[in-house]
Amino acid sequence: MTRVSEAVAPGERGATKIADRVVAKIAAQAAREALDVLPPGAVPPHATVVVHQDLARVSVSLELGYPCDIGGRCGAVRRRVAQRVEALAGMKVPEVAVQVERLHSAQTRGAVQGRTQ
Repeated sequence: MTRVSEAVAPGERGATKIADRVVAKIAAQAAREALDVLPPGAVPPHATVVVHQDLARVSVSLELGYPCDIGGRCGAVRRRVAQRVEALAGMKVPEVAVQVERLHSAQTRGAVQGRTQ
């Protein structure tokens, strides 16, 4: 048994590597949290991540209800993703690219279902 005085130096202990797919799952969950409610028929946010050392560059694809403050919603997603990845994975996030794949309009949904007003 190793005594406390004979502890291994931090540089010799090794390191924990967090897989890119784990960071992507954290980012996607954070995007869902930032959006709060998904519009009916929307696909949940999807994230891809490129990790280099302790930096994560994140790209999030999502769908939004329309009308809404698109810029405000994307900004909230960026902030939440950066915050959660840093807190849970210990990585800095210098970049979160948000791509809005589709806008869901209540009027369009009604027209698709055969209703008109």
